[in-house]
Amino acid sequence: MTKTQETGTVSTVLSPDGTSLSVERMGTGPSLVLVDGAFCGRNFGPSRALANALKDSFTVYFYDRRGRGDSGETLPYATEREIEDLQAVLNEAGGNPYVYGISSGAALALEAAAAGVPMRALATYEAPYTGVQGPDGSPGSHREHLEALLRDGKRGSAVSYFLVKMVGAPAFLPYLLRLMPGVWKKQTTAANTLPYETRVTNNFTAPVERLRTITVPTLVMVGGKAAGPMAQGQKTIAGAIPRSEHRVLDGQTHQVSAAAIATQLRSFFDGGK
Repeated sequence: MTKTQETGTVSTVLSPDGTSLSVERMGTGPSLVLVDGAFCGRNFGPSRALANALKDSFTVYFYDRRGRGDSGETLPYATEREIEDLQAVLNEAGGNPYVYGISSGAALALEAAAAGVPMRALATYEAPYTGVQGPDGSPGSHREHLEALLRDGKRGSAVSYFLVKMVGAPAFLPYLLRLMPGVWKKQTTAANTLPYETRVTNNFTAPVERLRTITVPTLVMVGGKAAGPMAQGQKTIAGAIPRSEHRVLDGQTHQVSAAAIATQLRSFFDGGK
């Protein structure tokens, strides 16, 4: 039987450029901020289930990244603005909290740590530094292709391209998702943010020199069922960040279970003590 997921207290936080960010808080204990990957936000994706799993150990903050859910969007986009967004959420959490990021959210959290944003410790799961090549044979051409699809109003095609050509999902997945109207609508609604992900993830290439500057305690996680490029990407991250820890979560895929991550975060963050 599935446990009912609780909701927390929602507030609006302003980023330095004036963008409004919708932030939700639940639980008690030391502050922990969750950073979502592509498409996801407070009401779609893994954060709510994870927040519910951790609320007895931490005061958990999770938010809609800019351009998604109830958050605003100020153009032009730049990775630096997203780092400022995360800093604003960390400030709302009291400053210097624990941070956990998944997928492109992991890449954003790593960029923030490399930029010197204060955090108590950082844990990541499968930042997508897979080195996947774009249509012209270079990683950078992904963004141009996505932007062209969006200019033509082909949001569904942009979602399909991102999932299959960039993330490496099976070709049949977009067809299955179309059979789930609620899920497909949320993904196509957030399609405008997909080009941003190519910037946050450094065109799917690990920014090794920047990662070497990270000084906060860092845990780098990967699922035991991860494909080779994803697994290698996490080894690259762990090898670049001084004194980082690398863990493989047996049996887990990119859609990692909340229970598996909660166990790792309690362990690495020492139960919030």
